[in-house]
Amino acid sequence: MNNNKSVPSLYEWAGGMPVFVALFDQFYDKVLVDDLLQPIFKQMSPQHRLHVAHFIAEVLGGPKLYSENEGSHFEMIRHHLSKHLTQQHRQRWMDLLLQTADELKLPDDPEFRSAFLAYLEWGTRIAVINSNLASINEPPDIPMPHWDWGVPGGPFQG
Repeated sequence: MNNNKSVPSLYEWAGGMPVFVALFDQFYDKVLVDDLLQPIFKQMSPQHRLHVAHFIAEVLGGPKLYSENEGSHFEMIRHHLSKHLTQQHRQRWMDLLLQTADELKLPDDPEFRSAFLAYLEWGTRIAVINSNLASINEPPDIPMPHWDWGVPGGPFQG
């Protein structure tokens, strides 16, 4: 965790919860009309968008809305089991999410986008792996991931 109080979390730098809610709301609008992804997501619950927004916001340093009220990292893994996602699904998911981030004008500085993209790459690749498993090989109390600025160190570090 970044101990420098002058460096905001990725969540704060992105603009807080309204940004994540809008991002995943508009993103899933795209998913539901996408030929490749729509069959996978057509049965998602109405709360799915908000759960994903809360999960990713928490991972990026936001409030613990997901882990305290909606589930756990173990539960997120469980939701992906036996979905049989492919690299093509993952890549389309990434493309549509990054397109939506650009449309909503999420910060596009290299430091934020590097960290944001790194988490999305890591998380979606794990989702593909887990989607091809029938059971979870992790303990039920596996901690939520926490993603920070990483190597760039946050904005204004250059």
